[in-house]
Amino acid sequence: MKPVGASPRSATAAVVALSMTAALLAGCARFDDSNSSPFTPAPEVGAAELQPTTPSETPPSSDPNAPPPPSGPCVDPDQSVIATCLDTTGGLVALPDGQSALVAERRTGRIMEVAAGRTPLEVARIAVDGTGDGGLLDIALSPTYAEDRLLYALVTTPSDTRVVRLAPGDVPKDILTGIPRGATGNRGSIDFYTPTELLVLTGDNGDPAAAVNPDSLSGKLLRVTSLSPTANPPRPQIALSGIGTAGDVCTDGAGNIYVTDRTAIEDRLQRIDKLGAVFSPVWTWPDRPGVAGCAAGDGGVAVALTTAKAVAALTTDPNTGAVSAEPTLLIQDRYGQLNGATSSADGQILVGTVNKSGAEPGPTDDRVVKVPFPGGGGGGID
Repeated sequence: MKPVGASPRSATAAVVALSMTAALLAGCARFDDSNSSPFTPAPEVGAAELQPTTPSETPPSSDPNAPPPPSGPCVDPDQSVIATCLDTTGGLVALPDGQSALVAERRTGRIMEVAAGRTPLEVARIAVDGTGDGGLLDIALSPTYAEDRLLYALVTTPSDTRVVRLAPGDVPKDILTGIPRGATGNRGSIDFYTPTELLVLTGDNGDPAAAVNPDSLSGKLLRVTSLSPTANPPRPQIALSGIGTAGDVCTDGAGNIYVTDRTAIEDRLQRIDKLGAVFSPVWTWPDRPGVAGCAAGDGGVAVALTTAKAVAALTTDPNTGAVSAEPTLLIQDRYGQLNGATSSADGQILVGTVNKSGAEPGPTDDRVVKVPFPGGGGGGID
């Protein structure tokens, strides 16, 4: 069990918090050498009323117009739970105020603003096809969100998967259309790599052959540089092929891109460096714990594991970005099945549960949970 690119020096580097008190992840990792159809018309995505608040607009708790705190059966005694009674969650992203986050409800198409001690507030709703594993899959803030209040969303319609842009008070506008959708395999993720480049991770829509077909947008990591709405979005560049069931895409701020996905053989964490070279994979899980959301930073990557009901942390080399030690578990069997992940302003991890989708939901599911690192630090994860 030796990670590709590991060295004695890198095994002790960077994120001390990632290897302190958590248990080792079950199952050994191993490595291998493995590294669309044309756009089609699709129905218009339904209207969304987008009204996120800025930090200065957020009313204090004494304001009679402020959202009330949780009450009744939606109160969770766990202080790490910051939102309760949501529908099955998709992706989530922290807001610039450092106190709140936006979380997608996959099946309903709602985007909810959540914060500790407050009732979740709906800020937008998109008409989506939430059947199977489709719906509102992920959301991302514009790099200039503080000024323009723009959101980007990855959604499925009855005929395709697409990226849309949402502005306050406006309907969603198409950024990228024509990503094939199927009965399954529609999961995906989005994240900004630079202010002018959006990364879009697509699943194989149930067709593994499409994932390796250069003419298909299925099973790919796409680089989208046309971020303005257009009737005929240009075809994006393909950065990585062969994605199975898509998990997430995240960046570490140093130019490394990490991608999680699930195949019939194993779950994987893959990496692309800032020069575009693919290191595929840098870690695998033959026991297939259901890799999902990820959050990366200087010295580590945190990965939500749906089936294992856990969050794993992997230490990375600060110079190369390679995984340098076996993953550890930050939590397990505490909140049920986990999916989306992002970092909070204090360097900790926010994860969303998906217990209302094929699991055993508790009385306050689905939830958003803050996962602290051992020792109280985030180790540079962002």
